[in-house]
Amino acid sequence: MSTDMDAKEEVRARLAIEDVIGEYVQLKRAGRNWKGLSPFTSERTPSFVVSPDKQIWHDFSSGKGGDMFSFVMEVEGLDFRGALELLARRAGIDLEQYQQTNRGPSSKSKDRLYEALELAAKFYQKQFTGSKTALEYVLKKRSFSRETALEWRLGYAPNNGSALIDFLKGKSFTPQELKLAGLTNQRGSDLFRGRLMIPLCDPTGRVIGFTARILEDNPNAPKYMNTPATPLYDKSRHVFGLHLAKESIRKSKFAVLAEGNLDVIQSHQAGVRQVVATAGTALTEYHLKALSRLTGDIRLSFDADKAGVAATERAIPVAAKVGVDLSIITIPSGKDPDELIKQDVKVWQQIIEKPQPAVDWLIDRYQTMLDLDTAGGKKEFSDVVLKVVRGLPDAVEQDHYIGKLADILRVNKAALAEKLAGEPDNPEPPRRRAIQNVEQTGDRDVLTEQHLLSIALAVPNMRVHLRTISAAMLTDTDARNVFVFLQENPDYDGSDKVILQNIAQSAKMLSFIYELSYSDTTHVELGYIAAQLRTKLIKKYVDRERSRIADRQQAGTNDEAYELLKQTAELNRLDREAEGVKSGKEED
Repeated sequence: MSTDMDAKEEVRARLAIEDVIGEYVQLKRAGRNWKGLSPFTSERTPSFVVSPDKQIWHDFSSGKGGDMFSFVMEVEGLDFRGALELLARRAGIDLEQYQQTNRGPSSKSKDRLYEALELAAKFYQKQFTGSKTALEYVLKKRSFSRETALEWRLGYAPNNGSALIDFLKGKSFTPQELKLAGLTNQRGSDLFRGRLMIPLCDPTGRVIGFTARILEDNPNAPKYMNTPATPLYDKSRHVFGLHLAKESIRKSKFAVLAEGNLDVIQSHQAGVRQVVATAGTALTEYHLKALSRLTGDIRLSFDADKAGVAATERAIPVAAKVGVDLSIITIPSGKDPDELIKQDVKVWQQIIEKPQPAVDWLIDRYQTMLDLDTAGGKKEFSDVVLKVVRGLPDAVEQDHYIGKLADILRVNKAALAEKLAGEPDNPEPPRRRAIQNVEQTGDRDVLTEQHLLSIALAVPNMRVHLRTISAAMLTDTDARNVFVFLQENPDYDGSDKVILQNIAQSAKMLSFIYELSYSDTTHVELGYIAAQLRTKLIKKYVDRERSRIADRQQAGTNDEAYELLKQTAELNRLDREAEGVKSGKEED
């Protein structure tokens, strides 16, 4: 065996799909299948289904589905090769035996970087045990136990220019490899010196970089240093401590985001382990997506200073886009989590259990920062809050905050609603919302196509509802593959599995949808459902094409006019036919 496909089959044989997906989604058995909440939407009712028999999954809320590899690709943002490498490690499979002839240099390079960083972590750990300064800071000043230091692999970087480089050169690493790993500076010397070293790990626990705190007073040196961007480390995507916190996050069903890495370690030592951190307060979509795979309840523990307020303000629309509930933990004045936990961990436990919704928290902060008895203060307050409210996807939630804002400012609610409906100062948010709406509509289109083709594949006499539909109308790959297959094999009745080979994955996915959605549906009901799905599909296609034609008419030439008129006439015919189906005029 010498290909990725051979390795893929070996991984599939060793791992159970429900175990792989169960690392990201809380699953519960439902007959022969497993069910859970979609990791891709903010649904409240489980519609994410995993079939161990078929070795596939399907998310009925987003229309996504596939095998264990496609799932890992979706949730981890990996290509197929990356997903294969991740699952192979979990299965204990050495991909080298499958890739002796075609293993790419980029994969080898990454493996070398992982190896260099792992050895660096071990080197720093060894130096830590012999550093009086580092030991006193960790064990006495920070009150960490030796067990905590071992669990988090805390280390120490010697205060000279080449200790780590000399060690890794002795392990046959080149200067270029050490630079790519983020371990050296521009002069080729050790990047980290005289600092407490805290390894940064990916969700599987592999070291991808370091954050380093200075231990000696030096006003000219930064207090903290992080690994620069490398092929393995990107601070906009990395969530510190996730590899040790993910199990507690799943169990508690919420995650706490702290500002400092040492705050996270202190909380874990105290037994509150659903706590993680990002690099500073710049919370990104990638951070929230990584956490949303485990929970939809994200609680921020940021300072209530100007920077913390600004960070929260930026985070609210990002959370709305990702589809997670964002709330804020208010820490007693003058304390940070580390100090509070050492003083009384019970208070820390209590406040993280009672967070305040992010928008309410933001309103409270600005009330204390602005003079709301003046016209200028009211204007600035409404500008800030309405900008945030405008980004909320739910109209009811928007209306709630407009009412709250009107009460606080003692102004007419209609005036605030009118201001909300106006154009924002920054023209970018409406474009982003428009894109989101298109994406959401696209998801509904996919579901319509998948369900209609699942019925047509399973029940031959329902294929009458594919009349006047063309492959061009379909946007979903699985639906289009099966549609073309049924055009070429109109009498297919499911008995000859051989002819399905070219579209086996698509057919398996749509058969799974039919089994879960329509297996107990009567023939009459099924005909009605298929007709309605066909109507929706045609209507969506007509709307898309009319919009496209309108754009072409504005930008086109007279030579195109006749062709566009013909296309419009055809769309009108399809539209009338769809209306006929909707009113029940089509014969079965």
